[in-house]
Amino acid sequence: MKAIVYQKHGDPSVLQYTDVPEPQLRRREVLIRVRACALNHLDLWVRRGLPGFQTPFPHIPGSDVAGEVAKIGPEVSTVHVGQKVVLSPGVTCGRCPACLTGNENRCRDFTNLGNMVDGGCAEFVRCPDVNCLPYPENLDWAHAAAVPLVFQTAWHMLVNRAQLQPGEDVLVLAAGSGVGTAAIQIAKFFGCRVIATAGTDEKIAKAKQLGADEVIHHGIMPISKEVRRLTNNRGVDVVFEHVGEATWSESVKSLATAGRLVTCGATTGPDAKLDIRFLFSRQLSILGSYMGTRDELRTVLKLVAQGRLVPVVDRIWPLHECATAHNYLEKSKHFGKVVLTID
Repeated sequence: MKAIVYQKHGDPSVLQYTDVPEPQLRRREVLIRVRACALNHLDLWVRRGLPGFQTPFPHIPGSDVAGEVAKIGPEVSTVHVGQKVVLSPGVTCGRCPACLTGNENRCRDFTNLGNMVDGGCAEFVRCPDVNCLPYPENLDWAHAAAVPLVFQTAWHMLVNRAQLQPGEDVLVLAAGSGVGTAAIQIAKFFGCRVIATAGTDEKIAKAKQLGADEVIHHGIMPISKEVRRLTNNRGVDVVFEHVGEATWSESVKSLATAGRLVTCGATTGPDAKLDIRFLFSRQLSILGSYMGTRDELRTVLKLVAQGRLVPVVDRIWPLHECATAHNYLEKSKHFGKVVLTID
């Protein structure tokens, strides 16, 4: 089969479009004919190399997959050949207490397709049968592939970790990112007032079209001062943080008393300072969040199928232009998801 493969860490030039053997199935696995695979910042980080992680080479990236079941293992009974599916990105042991209680994102063996196992930037990808979820028939392949990782992550952050309540004020950092576009919609779905940040006039306009009530141009406006102005000096109930070092202090200062900051990433760096006196005197909560559960993704997919949540796709390239897509994603000019398609 054709696939995007790299043999070492580096810039996008390490990505090679080449022939590799088709994956061989184990008893509870399925082979998916990939129709579209959306990219994430995770793909950039894994390609560059993550401290403490030994990527198995040769490696096929790609976590977000939509496609058709091509083959099934001998013990698979939940899906059939020819069925259209969206894949849950998380791969787990399936046996530990976390997995057995439906908290599989807490599994010690948790990884994503395209991270420590081969992913979907290929004509075929192998995955456990439990990762096959219902396909939202109102979407084409590219938009279906744009759903899983970012909507699952944003839902887990806001609903599970931050315990979002109707009518609250929510600050969403980096509205143009895939996870930012998902967070705006989820917060609006819960009847919240959304203040979003963006770095260009074009992204500001798109964030408003997506549902943001207020938008802060973070390149020219101090985020926390604008938040205070927009909330009559109160601050927001929830900060949806994933940018990291560059925005951390502004995010914390934007919180109302007893506010919650929930974070899933550190795109601009992991080092952040926190005045502990400010933390306890204002009774703030700092919440870490990692991916989400398959059940949460099933909920998201139902809402997507109803048209109540809508994946945002910025650009689509054919699979063999994966390096071009990586270069584009690294420039942060996108609003929404970048997707690769396979004919």
